[in-house]
Amino acid sequence: MNKIIVLDRDGVINQDSDAYIKHPNEWIPESGSVEAIAKLKKAGWTVAIATNQSGVRRGYYSRQTLHAMHQKFVGLLAEHGVAVDWISYSPYVSEDNSPCRKPGTGMLQAIQNRFDVSLAGCPMIGDSIADIQVAQAMNMQPLLVKTGKGERTMAKNASELSDVPVYDNLLTAVESLL
Repeated sequence: MNKIIVLDRDGVINQDSDAYIKHPNEWIPESGSVEAIAKLKKAGWTVAIATNQSGVRRGYYSRQTLHAMHQKFVGLLAEHGVAVDWISYSPYVSEDNSPCRKPGTGMLQAIQNRFDVSLAGCPMIGDSIADIQVAQAMNMQPLLVKTGKGERTMAKNASELSDVPVYDNLLTAVESLL
């Protein structure tokens, strides 16, 4: 089995906001998330990020600003001597009906193509029902974290989550995988 994992960004790796994360200064890592990714990388995992970023389409921030947020993230990982292998994002809103936007499978298909692997059976960690649904659509192993929108997701979608393991945060999820 390939050791590849897909992570959502907002609410999993960094703190989320209903007002959107619009600037690198607002991009604040969740406690333990950078260390969790470092542990994955040091254990030989390929780490890919798949993140809906409708704020681009809504005009809340530019692609350049999104790139600057990701550069901040990459810099924090570099302090631990690691890097993510892939960052995929969808700038679209739900009304665009883009196959790239989770729960559409486009970003995950791109990850499969990039690494020439099947994601079936591989873990995906998210905080929203869209993350869980896309993982299930790709026959992945969905994991939910309570950070970000995780608690809200659990309250609103309990019946859909009966077989989905739930963790306090990315670090506890990663420690259970390792």
